[in-house]
Amino acid sequence: MTWIVIRSILWGIAGLVGVPILTAFIVLAMAYTFDSRCGTPGDSGGCEMGSFSAGLAMSLPGFALGFFLSLILGLRKRRLANRSPS
Repeated sequence: MTWIVIRSILWGIAGLVGVPILTAFIVLAMAYTFDSRCGTPGDSGGCEMGSFSAGLAMSLPGFALGFFLSLILGLRKRRLANRSPS
């Protein structure tokens, strides 16, 4: 049980780092695709700050996603391994 929690925390940390990076790149790509003002001299970094803000907002949900997904899968695997054959 301890290993399941430790592994869940590690996957949570991976989600804490990975999900915001992925979110920032997706938001930045969509901003440059759909807004012609992004990257122009008059924009003053608005699109980049929007992608940073979206990435920052996704840090805690990314941790929760990685943690709970790993925890649920670990507990399910443990339950299936302990199931007695009928």
